[in-house]
Amino acid sequence: MGHNHTHDHGHGHHHHHHAPTSFNLAFGLAVGLNLGFTLVEAIYAIMANSMSLLADAGHNLGDVLGLLFAWAASYLLTKPATLRYSYGYKRTSILAAILNALLLVVTCTIIGYESIHKLISPSIVNEKIVMLVAFIGIFINGGTALLFMRSQDDLNIKGAFLHLASDALVSFGVVIAGFIILKTQAFWVDPIVGLLIVVIILYSTWGLLRHSVDLILDAVPHGINRKGVETYLKNIPGVSQIHDLHIWGLSTNESALTAHLIVPTGNFSDELYAKINHDLHHDFKIAHVTIQVESGTGEPCSQETSC
Repeated sequence: MGHNHTHDHGHGHHHHHHAPTSFNLAFGLAVGLNLGFTLVEAIYAIMANSMSLLADAGHNLGDVLGLLFAWAASYLLTKPATLRYSYGYKRTSILAAILNALLLVVTCTIIGYESIHKLISPSIVNEKIVMLVAFIGIFINGGTALLFMRSQDDLNIKGAFLHLASDALVSFGVVIAGFIILKTQAFWVDPIVGLLIVVIILYSTWGLLRHSVDLILDAVPHGINRKGVETYLKNIPGVSQIHDLHIWGLSTNESALTAHLIVPTGNFSDELYAKINHDLHHDFKIAHVTIQVESGTGEPCSQETSC
């Protein structure tokens, strides 16, 4: 039996492939449990005549979609690049986020409209059902959130965690609303909480949309200090000037950089290139670096004025 462990240490260097697969189970569980629960919650919300519970289901639905997209994206991130798709399929994660955001806006519109209708003409809400279902929701969301506790550096996984955790909080709010209605019979509290949740969904959706559009427009990714990168490049020995500096996101967790450096002496050692690559990766989280060195005696860069 003792020889078993020897033949698989050769796989050690493949460690970057196993991160996404280790989340397959987490995603599967989270999507399965939450999707099932969301459907049940929506049915009970309609039975209990509750807008707050329906909005909670809407919030859950948005996050289940987000999870599905994040799962698909984290799978596609592992697919190798092809000749035609030289970056692989990393941008799909961004497209998915935009689709997700647009769908949530539609959901919010429906729930918001219904809530306002219920505010104008309040109707009886079965708050016992509301409290029970939302209470179960706290456990389902909170429990699945814990599956994504580790690896918070990947935006996808972090997003999944935050979504589920916020769902648990929203469900908690719905339980409290149900309790208030139970004690005071103030049925108008229900549509008010429904509208509050709609505002929460729209607020988080707006962030998602802005973030995704930024990535599509090749903006410098959030969390990368552009000034710092510029200063770092300018301070490399031998560099007199720098222009055409571009930093953009390849996916939700990888960034690339291109720059022209004017080096009057015109020589850059391989060690220096290696050091630049290492520093940019280590200090600024930029993994794909392309640098063009120019001696500065030839034609100046035509874009110099604009950069």
